[in-house]
Amino acid sequence: MSGLGARDIGHRVVVRHWIPGGLTDLIGVLQAGAPQILAVRHADGTVHEIPTADVTAAKTIPEMPLRPVDVDQLFLTAALGRPAAETAYVGHWLLRASAGWTGRGNSLLPAGDPGMPVPDALQQAIDFYAERNLPAQAQIRLGSPQDEQIRACGWVDARPEQSDVLVMHTTLDHVNATPAYDVQVADRPNDAWYATAFDGPVPVVAPQVLEGAAKAVFASVSLDGQVVAVGRGSMTGHWLGVDAIRVCSGYRRRGLGTAIVQGLARWAGPHGGRRTYLEVLLENAAAMATYTRLGYREAYRYRYLTSR
Repeated sequence: MSGLGARDIGHRVVVRHWIPGGLTDLIGVLQAGAPQILAVRHADGTVHEIPTADVTAAKTIPEMPLRPVDVDQLFLTAALGRPAAETAYVGHWLLRASAGWTGRGNSLLPAGDPGMPVPDALQQAIDFYAERNLPAQAQIRLGSPQDEQIRACGWVDARPEQSDVLVMHTTLDHVNATPAYDVQVADRPNDAWYATAFDGPVPVVAPQVLEGAAKAVFASVSLDGQVVAVGRGSMTGHWLGVDAIRVCSGYRRRGLGTAIVQGLARWAGPHGGRRTYLEVLLENAAAMATYTRLGYREAYRYRYLTSR
């Protein structure tokens, strides 16, 4: 007898069982507990079916605590997960331009050493954006040294009416459960994916940005003969970045966004994924609630500053 029942489905468990050659322990999330089989989902997304006759001991264990995250490294990882159409460097600081589409794609990422006094580096950024008829903006991590340094040079909040952007993270085994819907994952987005991801015409530069990462995939769910939910995943090292989640208005509050995240997480596990991050506006209460239920927690916050 395994000692596990239906009440334990969805919880982390350890199962000691016989395999050829001896006993072994498997740690994962209990996905099913039929009388003859235990189905346990490993952190990499693989589901192991263990005959209960082979089980010698099994019990629930506490949730895996989130390890402290290196916020400086994650700040860079998120930028690599969604590269801009055009980039340049001032020392280690990254200048990004994407024909004005999205703040992330058209702002300075001040991470590391600019290799010169901060006012000089900022002037190079101003010149870079002026050449492209774009406002000079910087994506700054709140509370970072660069936040204080850039504000001290007279840069101010570019979007005072908008809430902070939260970057949230968790371990992959918190979010790689079996989705409630059939999630299709493709290496390239098709016209139906783009039609769901955008209201109206797709910005000319959007495909270059969304498809420009070293490893990106595009998830979708179809219902009633149409694509009704989409999302994008990108792998940078062991990190899965999740973005571009959108659910058609008539299909919201049905768990489709959750399914997209889970589908991307299940894709990432066999590709070396161990942790995942996403971004959400603090004012987006519905998305915040969904991501918190999935186990995501705040890593840091950022805002955009602009030169006067």
